[in-house]
Amino acid sequence: MLRDRERRGVAPAAARDTKTAARVTQATPSAGPDEQIRQLQARVAELEANERKLATERDILRKAAKHFAGERNW
Repeated sequence: MLRDRERRGVAPAAARDTKTAARVTQATPSAGPDEQIRQLQARVAELEANERKLATERDILRKAAKHFAGERNW
């Protein structure tokens, strides 16, 4: 599964969070208050999009598990 993620270019969650947090903190100290707010709003939007994606994936997996648990004729 990890190789599949690497092939698709998806980094592990910890690596993504660290990279994004580092990007925000690197730009934040030298930026003005308006720029900091813009960066934080962008980060919030990114996290909300990721949360929606994960919720969708969770629902799909839950439905698939329920479906395959019901098939006992194999």
